[in-house]
This record gives sequence, structure tokens and C-alpha cells, in this order.
Amino acid sequence: MKLPGHDAIARQAGEHLTTQRVKLPRKVVERPIRQVVERLFMALLVLVVTAFVVYADHDGYHDNSDGSVDLLDAFYYATVTLSTTGYGDITPVSDGARLTNIFVITPLRVLFLIILVGTTLEVLTERTREEWRLNRWRSTLRDHTVVVGFGTKGRSAVQTVCATGLRKEQVVVVDPSAKAIEAATAEGYAGVMGDATRSDVLRRAEVHRARQIIIAPQRDDTSVLVTLTARQLNRGAKIVAAVREEENAPLLKQSGADAVITSASAAGRLLGLSVLSPAAGMVMEDLIQQGSGLDIVERPVVRGEVGRKPRETDDLVVSVVRGHRVLGYDDPSLGTLQLTDRLITIVRATPGAQITPDTRPLPHE
Repeated sequence: MKLPGHDAIARQAGEHLTTQRVKLPRKVVERPIRQVVERLFMALLVLVVTAFVVYADHDGYHDNSDGSVDLLDAFYYATVTLSTTGYGDITPVSDGARLTNIFVITPLRVLFLIILVGTTLEVLTERTREEWRLNRWRSTLRDHTVVVGFGTKGRSAVQTVCATGLRKEQVVVVDPSAKAIEAATAEGYAGVMGDATRSDVLRRAEVHRARQIIIAPQRDDTSVLVTLTARQLNRGAKIVAAVREEENAPLLKQSGADAVITSASAAGRLLGLSVLSPAAGMVMEDLIQQGSGLDIVERPVVRGEVGRKPRETDDLVVSVVRGHRVLGYDDPSLGTLQLTDRLITIVRATPGAQITPDTRPLPHE
């Protein structure tokens, strides 16, 4: 595998420097431009209503220029009155016109100002509200999951993790594509748009405080660079990375990944198993799809299971994680279960079931 040189990385960094941003999920009711157009329409409607109210009682008004008030004068009076300019060249002289100004024109003036000032304040405070949300989000984000790459692999990985009980608020997606970030925020995840090989982009995703990191970009060389950067920022996080070619898996482990999944080989093995036994292929696909049918899960040993054999538990145990070793259920060296062991079991999926996460690094070969 050929990795990009420093010049290429620098060019990529320059291209993405101006596009890095954090986007939090939110429900957008309507487009901002539509809100502005609607408010302008309401302001014009208030202006027209005021003009016709004045024109309906034009005999009660006096114009200093010619004494009479026509339709154009009514619109002119409505404009200077609602905008609080008030030149005084057209004035109400009758009692009815003055009462109309008190009880009709004045409320319309207040409504007109509320519409215009409200629009202005909303535009001015939008940036402040967004900064406040980002600061609050950063201050409360701890032990979260960072997903680098929101393609087919990254999306499936985060859906699987969330199916075991992880809240969407605890997931941050990093991707250079604006469309991918839009899709992530639409599903309820926070998104950071930018090149994940850059440490400043990963810091925006609070990688240094993450519990686990899923790395699933489109290229193997990108996986290596992201793994190196992520491990440098967070020494204790569990990093799981995906590569296309099996020959690049050792390089990912040397870069700091706890586990490496070879997507092409894994798909090929499932295809081969399905050829030999379609039923076995269906069972395997069911096992890796969390939340339905049968699930393969990892859980701690409870006190009532200490001293028993793996087959003596209520669940179907397939392996036991002891320290940094993964032992089969029939391994002669296993003996009986200990309180510090963790069991990999096959269980029937139940809604709302949660898996207690293992914060220890995955065992290396």
C-alpha cells in the first residue's frame, strides 16, 4: 500500500481547512429564507391595512400641502407612521380619526415593529445560540463514540452500536462530505465535517475524551492515518478500524487499532458459507445484526455463575474473555468461570436490551 506524501497531506489539509465545522442535530421547521419572506409579507399586509383604515376616514385628516387626503396620501401616512418617522405634514384633526389612531393605528404600529425587529433579532442571535449549543455540547460530552466515515460501513456500525443501548446523543460522526454530515444529523447524530487525518478535526469531535472510535473511511491509507492520529490523541480509547485489503490489517494494528475488520474478506467468507449452507449463512447474518432474532453479545460474569462451567450457565456461551485471551467454551485451560471473566454469548434479542461495555483494550494476537 502506498501512503500519500507530506505534500499531498498538506494540500488536502489546505482544501478542508475552511470547511471544518461542527453540526448538531436539530429539527428544522422551515427554511430561514421562507421565514423572512413570510414576515415581510405580514409587514406589507399591516401597511396596507393601515393605509385603508386611514383612507376610510380621510375626511378626519388634514394635509398641509392641499388640505385633502387621497389614497396615495393614506399610504404615505401609513408608511411614516408605522416606521415611527412622523413628519407631521398629515395629521388627524377629527375626534374619530384620533380615536382610530389610538385604538387601531398604534396597535398596528407595534405589530409592524415586532415583525421587523423580531426578524432582525433572530438573524443576529442565531450565531450566538449556535455557539452556546456547541459550548454546552462540548462541556457535557464524555465517554462517547466517534465514527469516522458515514458510508455503508460506518452507518451500519453505528446502527449496530445504538441497537445495544447507546444513545444517539453519544455518537459523533466525522466525514469530509457535507451530504454525509447532513444524513448523520438527520438521523440524530452530531456531525463534524472535515478531514479526520487532521488532529484539529478530531479534537472538534472530542476524540481525546471518547471511549471508543470506529474508523471506516473509503480508503485504507486514510484508515492508517486516522488511526495514528486518533491513538496519539487518546491512548485509552478502544479503536476498531475497517480495511478493504487483508494485507493492510497488520499495519492498522501497528498504528494503534485494537481490532481490524477486513471488509472484503469478511464478505467473502460469508458468501462462501452461504454457498456451503444457505441456512448457516442466514444464521450468521442474523447474529451480526443486532436488535432482531439472535444476537451475539458480550457481558460480565455474574456472581451466581462463578465456579460453574460455561455450559452450566443459562445463556449459550461460545467464548470466554479472560484477561487478554479469548478462550473457547471447551478450552481445557479454561476451568470454571471467574468473576473477572466476560462471556460472549448467543441470546434472543429483546427490545431495550443493553450490553455492558468492556472498557479494556481488545486482546492482540
